Amino acid sequence: MFKIYYSMFNNFELSTINYQLSTINQMNIQPILENENVKLVPLDQTDFEQLLSVASDPLVWEQHPNKDRYKREVFENFFQGAMESGGAFKIIETNTGEIAGSTRFYDYNPDDNSIFIGYTFYGRKFWGSKLNPQVKKLMLDYIFQFVDKVNFHVGKDNIRSQKAMETLGAKNVDEVNVAYAYEPERLNVVFEIKKENYQKSETI
Repeated sequence: MFKIYYSMFNNFELSTINYQLSTINQMNIQPILENENVKLVPLDQTDFEQLLSVASDPLVWEQHPNKDRYKREVFENFFQGAMESGGAFKIIETNTGEIAGSTRFYDYNPDDNSIFIGYTFYGRKFWGSKLNPQVKKLMLDYIFQFVDKVNFHVGKDNIRSQKAMETLGAKNVDEVNVAYAYEPERLNVVFEIKKENYQKSETI
């Protein structure tokens, strides 16, 4: 049986499987990423209180699908999910050393060699600071060494983030209900950037 099953694979299929295994082995979804303005550092359990101080402003979550994450007990669940994802970061503004927010890589899919970037938020003092496009560029430049496609979940009513996705060149490809752990389902728009369409920009 093994010989018959093995013979069904052609060289291309075997090469694809080997490539995917190599990608999984090499890809670190929690590296340190930085430029002159911002640094992404793997999120640590000890970061909870500092990150909560950023997240505890209700206006931070105003356009997010889950608007009550400013509450400590709700944010505790969000933070635990970030830790369990193995791909979460704290975002640090280099000049001040302040924690500006958080983001993460999650849901790697070996079948189409894709991954999601999301669960991103920033303190209001950093809105309009151009940190977000720089953070996205750092993450995309890095992860496209390993994957063919990057997806983003954006709340259906989060117009601000949808516009940011369009600025990045992401395409609106779907709408899905997403349920974060212990939170109700919310309708999200799925945006997509393919590797072949991604253009690295020298300036933001």
